[in-house]
Amino acid sequence: MFPLVLDLSRQSVLVVGAGEVGSRKAAQLIAGGARVKVIAKEVLATLPDGVVSVEQRAYRRGDLTSVFLVVSATGDNEVNDVIVEEARAGNVLVNVVDDPERSNFFFTANHREGDVIVAVSSGGASPALAQWVRDRAASVVPVGLGTVAQTLREERAALHARSESTEHRDWKSRVEQLVNEL
Repeated sequence: MFPLVLDLSRQSVLVVGAGEVGSRKAAQLIAGGARVKVIAKEVLATLPDGVVSVEQRAYRRGDLTSVFLVVSATGDNEVNDVIVEEARAGNVLVNVVDDPERSNFFFTANHREGDVIVAVSSGGASPALAQWVRDRAASVVPVGLGTVAQTLREERAALHARSESTEHRDWKSRVEQLVNEL
């Protein structure tokens, strides 16, 4: 496993299935900036605001054309097989909910404070465990870290604008100073 933070801004993402899990995954992806399209035989849950389109029909080969990643929340192994096969052939990231063996990425349990994200994964073993760890970590993260991140972003941008390097600065001390000011 290798943890990453993906910039999904304007990326085309497909969620197959519109039950509670599919709706929750769509909401997470939209929060990350993705352009989410949903395909489902039936819409069984309220879909989040921001879904680009909803097609009420069965998944078809070719639905992954121009898709960056796909989430299969169908509960149907035969449909999941087709989605996984097509995703792997097309180098599309795929998550089959409740089936980590067929997934090549996993959702993390997140705590957000502005641009600061604490993400926890159990490698697909147990979302409940990841959520438990996330909640413990969130309880010790100071409120206001988003503001600290924004201040540091601005300071680094100002240095870059003056063609100065940010590599050899004592950023740890600066972070401590800003956090202590919260």
